[in-house]
Amino acid sequence: MIGRRAALAAVILLSPLAARAAEAPSGAAACSGCHAAGTSVDTPVPPLAGRHPLELYGALQAFKTGQRQGTIMDRIAKGFTDDELKSIAEWYGAQKE
Repeated sequence: MIGRRAALAAVILLSPLAARAAEAPSGAAACSGCHAAGTSVDTPVPPLAGRHPLELYGALQAFKTGQRQGTIMDRIAKGFTDDELKSIAEWYGAQKE
C-alpha cells in the first residue's frame, strides 16, 4: 500500500496538464548533455525518456537531499526547486524514445 505522500505525488506528477506539455521545461534540456535520448546508446548514464515520473522525481529528490550519492547529479539537483524537478520528471516521463 502506498503512503499519503506517494499518492499525493502521483496525483501531482501524473496530472493531465503535465502530460500535455509539448516543450521541455526550464532545465530539462541540460539533462541531455549526459543522458542519451534513446536506450540504444551504449553509456553508463541511464536514459530518461519514458521512465516513470515518480521514479525520476524520487531520484532527483534523493540527489537533492543527499540521500543518494552522485558524481554531479547531487549538485545539479540542488539547483532546482521542487516544482522544477516535478516538471522535469513529468516531461521526461511523457517522452517516448
